[in-house]
Amino acid sequence: MTHISRASFYAALYAALGLLAIFSSPLTIARADTPIPSALLEEGHYQAILGDCAACHTAPGRPDYSGGLPFELPIGTIYSTNISPDPVHGIGRYSEAEFARAVRLGVRKDGSTLYPAMPYPSYARLSDADIHALYVYFQHGVAPQAVAPPENKIKWPLSMRWPLRVWRWLFAPSIRYAQQRTNGQFTDPTLARGAYLVEGPGHCGACHTPRGIALNEKAQTAQDGPLFLSGGGVVEQWVVPSLRQENRTGLGRWSEQDIVDFLRTGRARPGASFGGMTPVIIHSTYAFTDNDLHAIARYLRTLSPARPEAPWVYDPSTADALRRGDITQPGAQTYLDRCAACHRSDGAGYGTVFPPLAGNPVVMTDNPTSLIHIILAGETMHPLPTAPSAFTMPAFGDALSDKEVAELVSFIRHSWGNHSSSVSEGEVRRLRQHLAHPTTAPTLPKN
Repeated sequence: MTHISRASFYAALYAALGLLAIFSSPLTIARADTPIPSALLEEGHYQAILGDCAACHTAPGRPDYSGGLPFELPIGTIYSTNISPDPVHGIGRYSEAEFARAVRLGVRKDGSTLYPAMPYPSYARLSDADIHALYVYFQHGVAPQAVAPPENKIKWPLSMRWPLRVWRWLFAPSIRYAQQRTNGQFTDPTLARGAYLVEGPGHCGACHTPRGIALNEKAQTAQDGPLFLSGGGVVEQWVVPSLRQENRTGLGRWSEQDIVDFLRTGRARPGASFGGMTPVIIHSTYAFTDNDLHAIARYLRTLSPARPEAPWVYDPSTADALRRGDITQPGAQTYLDRCAACHRSDGAGYGTVFPPLAGNPVVMTDNPTSLIHIILAGETMHPLPTAPSAFTMPAFGDALSDKEVAELVSFIRHSWGNHSSSVSEGEVRRLRQHLAHPTTAPTLPKN
């Protein structure tokens, strides 16, 4: 071999090794130098908002998308993953196909199955275009975060992941089946878009659909029957309401604009957000486009009631009694002292500032936990760009005894045509004890 041929050989060898290094790198020079259309990055960012990715993958006090948010499951505590493009702790080494498989099917790069706290049964409906935009955004629009989430706290043998493959086989739909079920429901483009958003990226069923003994959603689309979005579960001691058209406990008396206002601002004529829905609005729905909000609202209004309910009809007798100074009913005096200034003697509240108690679905649910929770611990309607004022319901847990709270909640549930069951001191006591020793982690709905 001549000197020139050796030089050529080594030059070719080094070039080949250089190309190999480039194309095997998780963030290649070619990718870094390739301009990404700003419109594609913006679309990917919007898809991340639609999927509410930040709510689970950004923990308080940690960098964006670095994971670490704890979730309490019956088998232990798991922590959300780092989905920044960091090549060691995040998804920087994921190809687009591997990313799509993780999002839609719950399968990690190493082939193991993700815990179903990740709503991949819903994300299976995401279109190829939306997956591509998401991938580009998370690889090029998000800063890498070299932060490892805490280790999951699940004892062996429950920590083994192979049973999750069985769970996925039983309860997670294939991409083709999921997309056919959602995309084939409506010919009207607005309703079709609403179905896609609710059943897909919005993953509303993850909280609002009852779960089975294996923590599987009992229905995943409107075509699966009336359990879909029928509510009733309990998350962090808040009762998840129905999103169907029940007249008393669902959205049967909400107009399309009411639903749009609620998702945009967290407050609407019939009620205000609370509990786990508040961060969903703060991180996600407030930034939806008007067209998408109306599509969601219009779709939700197509869902028939999951159960028969007599219509709510306002009854003025309580308001008349309070105006006469009649406080003989248990809880009436406490209501006048603590509640009437904001919610009025007629229970109507003041528009979107102080929500009504008369005819409020949260008040009339079979399970009174949410109403007890709000009275004991208070709640805040947080400021948003779409609603800059904050309004806080004060906590009365320190001021009222269990007996007084039980009488107050029962009074509200009996008044103005609400006609709901009474609440016992024991129910208040149990919730008070739980709130005194809360878990800091979100939980999946319990039914």
